[in-house]
Amino acid sequence: MKDYVCLDLETSGLYPRLDKIIEIGAVKVLGGVAAEHFQTFVNPGRKLSGHASEITGITDRDLESVPYIEEALPEFLVFAGELPLLGHSVLFDYSFMKKAAVNQGLTFERTGVDTLKLARKFLPELESKNLGFLCRHFGISHTAHRALGDALATQRLYEVLCGLFLEGNEKDFAPQPLIYRVKKEGPASSAQKERLYKLTAAHKLELDADIEKMTKNEASRTIDKILAQYGKIPEKEKF
Repeated sequence: MKDYVCLDLETSGLYPRLDKIIEIGAVKVLGGVAAEHFQTFVNPGRKLSGHASEITGITDRDLESVPYIEEALPEFLVFAGELPLLGHSVLFDYSFMKKAAVNQGLTFERTGVDTLKLARKFLPELESKNLGFLCRHFGISHTAHRALGDALATQRLYEVLCGLFLEGNEKDFAPQPLIYRVKKEGPASSAQKERLYKLTAAHKLELDADIEKMTKNEASRTIDKILAQYGKIPEKEKF
C-alpha cells in the first residue's frame, strides 16, 4: 500500500455511541512518501473528564474556540479523499469518524490496514503490541496520546513492518473493508431542549454538555438522569 491516509483520533472516551472526537490527526502518504499532514482540535460540546485530560494533555480551554465536528469532518474528508486508511486499531478511529459522518448525512465507507493486527500476527513474541511499546522497540520517535504524533508514529511503524514482513505476505498488508454499522442520530428536538433548560434552571444544575449540541439520544439520557437524581420540577417553580 503506497497511497493512504494514516489516521489517529483523540476522543473523550472509548465508545462512539457515548463519546466525542476531540482531536483529529492524519498523514497523507503518496507513493510511499509522507506528503501532507492534517491536525485539528474538535470542540466536543461538553466538558472533558479528568481522565481524558490526564491521558491526552488536552484541556477544556484548548477546545473552547476550535471547530465543532460539523466543520472539522468535512475538512478531513477533503484532505483524505477516497484513500484507504491506516491506523493502530484502525476500526476504533474509523467507528468515531463513521458515526460523525452518518450524523451529518455524509458517506464514509473505507478500506484500511491495521498495524495492531499486523503486530499481533508477525510479532507474537513481544510482550505488548501497543503503539508506545512498538515504537520503543523499533526506535521510532513518538509523541504519545496526541493525534498527529500517534499518526506519524503509526505511519513509520507501518514502514518498518513492511520492510520486515511484506514480502510473501502481501495479502496481510492489503487494505480490507472497514465495517462499522451505525444509525443516524438527529439533533435534540425543541421540546427536549426546552425541557432540559427548565430542569436545569429549576434544580440549579450546570451541565457538562452544551444542550444546543446534543443529539436526541443524548438529550433523552440526560433528561432521564436528571429526573432519576433530582425528580420533576416542583409545582411552585414551573414556568
